[in-house]
Amino acid sequence: MYRISIAYFLWLISGCGALGLHRFYLGKIGTGLLWFFTGGLGMIGAIFDFFYIPTMVQDANLGSRYRDALFNDVPHPLPPRQRESIERVILRTAKKNKGVISPGEVALEGNITMDEAKKYLDKLTTQGFIEMK
Repeated sequence: MYRISIAYFLWLISGCGALGLHRFYLGKIGTGLLWFFTGGLGMIGAIFDFFYIPTMVQDANLGSRYRDALFNDVPHPLPPRQRESIERVILRTAKKNKGVISPGEVALEGNITMDEAKKYLDKLTTQGFIEMK
């Protein structure tokens, strides 16, 4: 993000724009070189730039945003996936296996340990929600 204050500061320290440092800062390399070798086109261009710097900064910021939007290679992070409840894992596994499940299948599907799966299946058995055969 380019700033007007920095552009004016560079304009001031480059001989009131004669060396064109503000143009290099704003990405206008070609005209920056022209300003550097011609003294800001005989100071006429340098004086013009004094009034034109806010517009040049706005254009440079707009161009920067367009480049970021078009060529941003950084992948956008996916929202964190909510962890599925163990009950839901058990139901999904039972549906997939026609009602027959084992602690190993639940552990594999739910990305939990075998002990957790067995403990939760035993808990559902004591509550009467499932039957062990």
